[in-house]
Amino acid sequence: MVAPILCAGLALNLTGCATPGPTHAYLAGRPEDPILDVLPGAPDASIPAFLGSGNELYGIAYDPFTDHLFLRIFPGDYIRVIDRPARRIKRSFFVEGLPPGRGDLAIRSSDRHLFFAHPTLPAVVETTLYGRAVDTITLENLQEPPAGVAYDQANDRLLILQAGAVPRIGVYTLAGKLVGSVVLDKSVRPISLAYDSTASEFYAPLLDEPAVGVFNAKGQWLRTLPESGGNPRDFVDVGQRSLLRLF
Repeated sequence: MVAPILCAGLALNLTGCATPGPTHAYLAGRPEDPILDVLPGAPDASIPAFLGSGNELYGIAYDPFTDHLFLRIFPGDYIRVIDRPARRIKRSFFVEGLPPGRGDLAIRSSDRHLFFAHPTLPAVVETTLYGRAVDTITLENLQEPPAGVAYDQANDRLLILQAGAVPRIGVYTLAGKLVGSVVLDKSVRPISLAYDSTASEFYAPLLDEPAVGVFNAKGQWLRTLPESGGNPRDFVDVGQRSLLRLF
């Protein structure tokens, strides 16, 4: 019954609907490397990122309902949208009110609002799909900018990877209230975070190897996604690719 409910909600908000399919992971890194499309049990595919030597990447987000990838690019307030199936640039835009600087991003698929790690404050900047400012969410008990941002689509929670010796993920309401935390049992690079809301699994680049670790809801390591060629891909997002899309 999940798919019809998703379609009904999207029909009201976006005049379209999508039926979820298998979960894919999208890994990105150096500007010259393509985005790696990882589906368990199948050969890895690649997607051009359309980045040159001056286009340093800061983060990636995937929207399963439109099948679009959002790339946060230097100087940090510039976003490029990639149409995954068409393998082309869909559009680009600047984020209103977001200072330049590094930071991860995430997307809420119900209305496609974007959430950007603030580069200098313990906060997340919420915008519309086209980068219009909605809110700046100050995160309780956080002393520095978020190291990674993911969104729990099932429970409407922000998931914030914190920098530090202990790899900790804070669970926040959209008002910025801390309501829980998860400690990962492997060290990760404090740069990117993804969350599979269906399987309740976290994804983060591992500290000691060029790979992405997958962790359960309690922070226990489950498996590793190897990265082709040994080149680290620091940025990851996941989502259920739609089997049927009507827009």
